[in-house]
This record gives sequence, C-alpha cells and structure tokens, in this order.
Amino acid sequence: MDPRTDSHDELVRLRTRVERLEAQMAFLMRDLGVAYPDRPDWTPSRETIDLVVKGDTKAAIRQVREETGAGLKDAKELVESLLQSQKQRR
Repeated sequence: MDPRTDSHDELVRLRTRVERLEAQMAFLMRDLGVAYPDRPDWTPSRETIDLVVKGDTKAAIRQVREETGAGLKDAKELVESLLQSQKQRR
C-alpha cells in the first residue's frame, strides 16, 4: 500500500468527522440560544499586515493560524480579505 494514499484517506475521514462535529456543535449552540460566531473576532497583528503587504501569502496564513488558532480555510479567507482591502487602498 502507498503511505500517501493511506494518509490522504485518513485526512478525508478526519475532515468529514470534523465537519460533522462542527455541524452538531452549531446545532446545539443554536438550540441553546448561545451565540456561536463562525469566525473569531480578530485584529491583524503588525507582523501579519507586513507579510500581506510584502505579498507573502503563505507566511501570512501561517501567522494568522498561530495568532487565532483558525483552520487553514478560515486563515486563508482572512488573509484574502486583508489582500482585498490592501488592493482597494491602492
């Protein structure tokens, strides 16, 4: 067996499980009437802004993940929104 295939399959299983757990958590929080934001409140650090300005998207995403604990998808979306804001200012 190819270890890469095993790793990929395991990642797919884990992602599916996390998605189900997140959906269950959101349902329970709604049912209890507790606010459950989809995204964390976050103000970008100077370091993150500098990385975005330099165009180092990958490093900016890593920095956002470190600062917020966000997953890859959310961190990427946050950095993309910073990039979009940066482009609009020019």
